[in-house]
Amino acid sequence: MPAGKLAWAGLEKIWSEIPNIAVLRLPKREAELRWHDGLRQCGRTITFKSHHFIMFDNIWPLVGFHVFIFIVLALDLGVFNRKSHVVSLRESLIWTAVWVTLALSFNLGVWYYKGSDKALEFLTGYVIEYSLSVDNIFVFVMLFTYFRVPAEYQHKVLFWGIIGALVMRATMIILGAVLIAQFNWILYIFGAFLVITGIKMLFKGDEKVDPEKNPIIRWFKRIVPVTSDYRGSKFWVRENGVLHATPLFVILILVELTDVVFAVDSIPAIFAITQDPFIVYTSNIFAILGLRSLYFALAGIIDKFHYLKIGLGLTLAFVGTKMLLGHTPYKIGIMPSLVTIVSILSASVIASILFPRKTPATDDGDLPGT
Repeated sequence: MPAGKLAWAGLEKIWSEIPNIAVLRLPKREAELRWHDGLRQCGRTITFKSHHFIMFDNIWPLVGFHVFIFIVLALDLGVFNRKSHVVSLRESLIWTAVWVTLALSFNLGVWYYKGSDKALEFLTGYVIEYSLSVDNIFVFVMLFTYFRVPAEYQHKVLFWGIIGALVMRATMIILGAVLIAQFNWILYIFGAFLVITGIKMLFKGDEKVDPEKNPIIRWFKRIVPVTSDYRGSKFWVRENGVLHATPLFVILILVELTDVVFAVDSIPAIFAITQDPFIVYTSNIFAILGLRSLYFALAGIIDKFHYLKIGLGLTLAFVGTKMLLGHTPYKIGIMPSLVTIVSILSASVIASILFPRKTPATDDGDLPGT
C-alpha cells in the first residue's frame, strides 16, 4: 500500500480512537504509521518511523488531574477564602505546605505508575518551575505597591490571575511540544535563549517599571472606561448604565502579562529536563498553584534575598547548557541536574542571609524613615 494511503488509513483509525488520544504528531510524507502496545494505563502509542510522539497517552488521567485541581481551587475560593481578608503569614505558610505536599504526593503517583525516571523528571521540573516562579513575586510586590492594592483584595487578584495562567501555560506547552516534535533542532534555540537570558539576569540590576506605560494597559483604558478608585473586590461595576472596569481588573491584566513574560523563560527550561508533555504540564501547574501562597509568605521579606536573582540566572544558564549538550557525549543526567539546581538556589539564599544588603544611612546616621 502506498505511504499516503497507509497514512490516511491510520488517520481514520486515529479518529475512531480519539477518546484515547489528545494531541499527536502528524507524518510529513513517507511516514510509516504503526501501532504498538504501551503501558496498560496509557492506552496506545503512535510511532512515526524511528520516533514517536504523543501529547498525552490517555486523556482520562489528565481529566482526573484537572477535576482534582479545580475541586481544590473551588474549596480555596468558595470555602476557605469566601470573604476578602488579609492573608496572614500563618495561613500562607499552611497553604504553601499544602501545595508542596500535594505536588510531592502527585510525584509519588508518577513514580508508582510511570517509574522512577519519570518521577525524577517531575521533581526536577517542579523545582525549576517553582524556583523560577519566585521571580514573579518581585513583580507582584511592585505592582501591588504601585497601585496601592488593599491587602484584603490581593488574594482574589492572584487567584484569578493563576486561573488565567493555567490556560496560557497549557497553550504554550502544547505549542512547544508540537514544535519540538516537528523541529527537533528548536531545542538548541531554546537552550541558547536560556543561556543568554541567564547571563543577562546575572548582570541586570533592579529595574524600575512603570505599569501605566504598558502599551496593552494604555490600549485597554482607551477602549474600556475604568473607575478612578477601587470598588471593593469587584472587577467590573455599572455606573449610569455604563459598564466600567475597576483598577483591580487592570492589575489582573498586568498579572496575566507578567506570567506570559516569565513563562517564556520557564517553559523552555523544563523542556530541557523532559519532553514528556504530561510531566511538563503537571509540574508547571503545581508550581503555578503554589505561587499565590508563596507570595503571601515571602512578600514582606523577598527583598532580603538579594542574591536570589543571581541564583536564578545561574539556574537558567545551567539548564540552557544542559539542553545544548543533550545530544552530545557530555549529556547531563537528571539527577546531577537536580543536585546542581538545588545547590545553586540554596547557595544564593544562604549567601543572602550571611551577607545582607547594606542599607545606605542618612546624614545623621539613621536609617531612612527613622
